[in-house]
Amino acid sequence: MKTVVLGRSGLIATKPSMGCLPVQRCSKEDAVRLLRQAYDGGIRFFDTANAYTDSEEKIGLALSDVRDRIVLATKSAGRDRKTVLSHIENSLRMMKTDYIDLFQFHQVAEVPDPDDAEGAYAGALEAKRRGWIGHIGVTSHRFGVIGQCIDSGLFETVQFPFSYISAEQDLALAERAKAADVGFIAMKGLAGGLLTNVRACHCFMKQYDNVVPIWGIQRPEELEAWLAIAEEDPDMDPETAAFIEQERRELSGSFCRSCGYCMPCPVGIEIRNCARMNMLLRRSPWQQYMTDEWYAKMHQIENCIGCRSCAGKCPYQLDTPNLLKYMLKDYDEFYETHKALL
Repeated sequence: MKTVVLGRSGLIATKPSMGCLPVQRCSKEDAVRLLRQAYDGGIRFFDTANAYTDSEEKIGLALSDVRDRIVLATKSAGRDRKTVLSHIENSLRMMKTDYIDLFQFHQVAEVPDPDDAEGAYAGALEAKRRGWIGHIGVTSHRFGVIGQCIDSGLFETVQFPFSYISAEQDLALAERAKAADVGFIAMKGLAGGLLTNVRACHCFMKQYDNVVPIWGIQRPEELEAWLAIAEEDPDMDPETAAFIEQERRELSGSFCRSCGYCMPCPVGIEIRNCARMNMLLRRSPWQQYMTDEWYAKMHQIENCIGCRSCAGKCPYQLDTPNLLKYMLKDYDEFYETHKALL
């Protein structure tokens, strides 16, 4: 399996690597089996977060006996020294390890202040002095913030949404990071589940020799698909390039990336999925969205109070309230024409 050096950190990650958010939705037994299957298949870089409920615990159960042969990356959304240290200590305990290879500040809205003695960055530096972490990185969905983080010299890696339907300015961040010797980790490589062509995703990522994609994997068949395409390792060909170009025409632009910055909603709307329902209906098995549960979730949109908190927090500047209204209208039309087919 091919590997990538994550910039000046010197950490070596397999390409592909595994994003472990989805394993929180697996039973412990299934998660341990899946993680071990990933390791046996050659994956050596595992990315998780303190916020991913029991993901870290499952990693500890599955991989603690091969700890010296893998790279562990985790995250904290703590914004002060005390919280960051507490989260790191908990991560060490959950993953059954005495060190974390890569610690990342999770979903930052601004560059952490390195001069704040009680700030989050100070906490990471203290953890590094204690030997709890080896390297410091950062994640964000905000283009401007990640650019500032790359230029700041404070971080050895950045993690950012990166797929073949990303905007050109977003794609350019990979080269910007490379020039600064900053490792680049690609999250949301499937654009929140909208992209389903494994070959196209692999060929796209292969074009960037400094990018490590962390595929969110929940099921054995998903893992098998990524391992198989990694072994085949195809290059971009005209047919795949044409497919990607068609996907870009259809999907690029103003759509919800399911980053979750907008949540929680004060009236309980599940924005991150409701705001992209038209794509979910047409790019995945639509039957799963015809349930009474999903009908109720979509009609929760009718309770929107117009506070526009979601729009104010969206890093992609979407007009979320009006987008939700459009999605509800589209959903009801789809529901009426397809419900009888179940």
